[in-house]
Amino acid sequence: MPAALDSYDQIPGLLRDLRPTGVTVLADPAVAEHTVTEQVRDRIAGAGYAPELVSTPAVGTLPAIEAFAAGLADGELVVGIGGGSTLDFAKLATAISRSPETVRYLTAGQRSGLVVLPAALGEYANILAVPTTLGTGTEAGPVACFPYESASYDSVKRIAMGEVLRPRVALRVADATETLPGPLVLDGVLEAIFRTVIPYTSDSVDLPQQDAAVEELAGALLLAGDEIARSLAAGKPAPAAERLRVAGLSAESQLGAINVGRSPYAVKCWALANEVSTTLGLAKMRAVAAIWPLVWRRALAGDTRFGSAARIHRLWGQLRLHATWLASDPYDGLEQLMLRWQIEHTVRLPRELLRTVALRSVRSWGAGLPTLAGLSADDIAALLDEATESAAAHAADSHELLPAGPSA
Repeated sequence: MPAALDSYDQIPGLLRDLRPTGVTVLADPAVAEHTVTEQVRDRIAGAGYAPELVSTPAVGTLPAIEAFAAGLADGELVVGIGGGSTLDFAKLATAISRSPETVRYLTAGQRSGLVVLPAALGEYANILAVPTTLGTGTEAGPVACFPYESASYDSVKRIAMGEVLRPRVALRVADATETLPGPLVLDGVLEAIFRTVIPYTSDSVDLPQQDAAVEELAGALLLAGDEIARSLAAGKPAPAAERLRVAGLSAESQLGAINVGRSPYAVKCWALANEVSTTLGLAKMRAVAAIWPLVWRRALAGDTRFGSAARIHRLWGQLRLHATWLASDPYDGLEQLMLRWQIEHTVRLPRELLRTVALRSVRSWGAGLPTLAGLSADDIAALLDEATESAAAHAADSHELLPAGPSA
């Protein structure tokens, strides 16, 4: 498990322990002059290092990642400050710097959207990760997304997975997410819930210990998210304590313990959302929020390719113990939760692109690959047609901030 710091003042001690040959701060341009970046650089300088500040490129292509990696010295610590894009860039760059053969795996001539990096490449990324967004948990996870040039499509996004990508240390401080807009805070909470529960509901195997951990983690995220939603509805900022709580819980969902013994490919909804968001240039949570309810509705109707109805009902029953205001039907309740938290889930996918996205999905994740096993391009096109139409129907609904209901 990666170490976690909760104070800037712990940075000098970390540097004394790690004794890096140098320190480079990679910051999202939006936070390059933010308090969190200034505080981190100040503590690094106080420990006797002269940290170079580098801004994350606007587009984190593999050539850009390789160029950054080429400038890193052996034993250098990268401090990544930003959201998922910045931290993924840092993770891939440190992996390449440490083991140049990583590039060979990332650029392998394969159609799969998942690139598995071998354990021999390393056990961690030499990174101090400072996340300035919520929900991805990437500061604790062994995965990183990157754009990849494909001969078949204009834009492809692959996901690399391997312990060499898991940051060695994370720093979580309230300053880092203080200016994050309320809607993005709640997006992050929902993303963490999604990542926690989708493997649970998509797999048919009962694992009592892991299942209980998922139920507990999802319930805690739901409570924290609703506390934030009620603060925002009252015209107040998202409480610092709840933001920190969400950050910690989100990271916990990336550590893997909750899914030991579960199929790593039980993530159909994520794979479909990845292709929709890449095709349309949308934030991934927009696509997730549109598709997730329809995936559950298919499973609840008995289509086991999309998940287990019994396990969805069981999970939902546990979540309703924390939030009694949720509708008893999981599909209705999920839609209700998104409306209550003002999660934007309108995705307008032009009908002429339905087939394109469906074929992209099958190429990267199906047709013999396990993630979308059992689904044809026609199946996927039908789901996306319903999901995007269903989301568009909500555009006619009121989007005024609802008064939060009573706490459970």
